[in-house]
Amino acid sequence: MFIIPAVDIKNGQCVRLAQGDFDRVTVYAENPTDMAQLWAQKGAKRIHVVDLDGSIAGMPKNAPAILNIAQSVSVPIEVGGGIRNMETISYYLENGISSVILGTAAIQDEEFVKTAAEMHPGKIMLGIDALGGQVAVRGWTQKTSQNAVDLARRYENCGIQAIVYTDIQRDGMETGVNVEATSALARAVAIPVIASGGVATLADIDALLSMKDCTFYGVIVGRALYTGAIALEDAIAKTQ
Repeated sequence: MFIIPAVDIKNGQCVRLAQGDFDRVTVYAENPTDMAQLWAQKGAKRIHVVDLDGSIAGMPKNAPAILNIAQSVSVPIEVGGGIRNMETISYYLENGISSVILGTAAIQDEEFVKTAAEMHPGKIMLGIDALGGQVAVRGWTQKTSQNAVDLARRYENCGIQAIVYTDIQRDGMETGVNVEATSALARAVAIPVIASGGVATLADIDALLSMKDCTFYGVIVGRALYTGAIALEDAIAKTQ
């Protein structure tokens, strides 16, 4: 299981939001590349980058900063936020990004997502962000009636690399990962699942690793790394 540090970008800065609320922002670094380099130096094998402005705008807004990260570290970078057409996917993948995450597109344009997965096998991830089990889109600003598990099942057997499953209510709150909902998704589909949202202590890593009937591709850790509640080296050691 990969321990995947999160680098969220808003207005060119590395930030964390509380429960996806754009009015509850904490800036942790003026230059996101500095944080990505730090996490890579501390042993991260993947880094999760989100263009928060892009997720609202529906198009990349922090692409220069994101590509600078890709050029500055040697570990794979997965990127989400505002990726809604083939041109954006190709742009990122041709410029050093390892995987792109499709969130809003996953619920609005199934054919597009499946075509992208066929064109770029092993490079497309689904971003499924849920509030009370229901999917939210457009930077979490719009809740839908779509059930997270049902949405994931629509993309079985089409070359999706992994599903990033985020519990919005817990994201950025350090209240503990939603092991129950995340493991239910992992059991329901064959696509590898990455847990996201609420990781607070090493106990959350232990909880995911202890699941007997499912395994996780990785877990994204955000605020807990930035506040020092979790040391990246200690989290990685748990998985070795």
